Amino acid sequence: MAFFTDDFCGFFRELAKNNNRDWFHDHKKRYEASVKKPFEAFVAEMLDRINKEDPRVQITPKDAILRINRDIRFSKDKTPYNLHRTAFLSAGGRKDKEIPGFFLRLSPEMIGVMAGAYQPSKENLQKIRTSITNNTSDLNKILDNKSFIDKFSAIKGEQNKRIPKEFQTAAATIPLVANKQFYLMTELSSDWITKDDLVDHLMTYYHTARPFNDFLQNAMES
Repeated sequence: MAFFTDDFCGFFRELAKNNNRDWFHDHKKRYEASVKKPFEAFVAEMLDRINKEDPRVQITPKDAILRINRDIRFSKDKTPYNLHRTAFLSAGGRKDKEIPGFFLRLSPEMIGVMAGAYQPSKENLQKIRTSITNNTSDLNKILDNKSFIDKFSAIKGEQNKRIPKEFQTAAATIPLVANKQFYLMTELSSDWITKDDLVDHLMTYYHTARPFNDFLQNAMES
């Protein structure tokens, strides 16, 4: 079943040219019909599929979906609306980007797929680094998996220029220890948005990312 029509992308293409409150207000019913409600139904289906495999994920679409309104308080760009729809599918949802989960962004340009832990706390960063150091072979099995390489290539994230002394020796041979973020990211064609098997296709990325998410979660719980 297709959740979206061509007007999902069509709405955002027009919004990009008319990113103001008056235009949005005049097209509110169209937004509800072509973007908001279909995206909520899509996220509900994704959460249902994920919950069957990971009972820890018990959130609702409301818990997962980010607002379309941009936070413009500290931005030079004062356009009020995002040109995409975004959801965090994890046990913590949109309010906790530390918990390893599955992140989706749908836009006319692409579907963004991300997994992992984007903002680990200082305490959890220490635990993740310790787990990488002590369980390098287990992590390498995940990273060397053909599906992982094909879909995500490698772990991404910014690195600290200085790391605690206890990890400096390990960092010389395991550069990933210096990371302060641990996430996977790829982009899919926006053509997938209107396809009947969108959810099935995205779940193959979820399954590929799941061992990495579990590795991070187990490290945080250690």
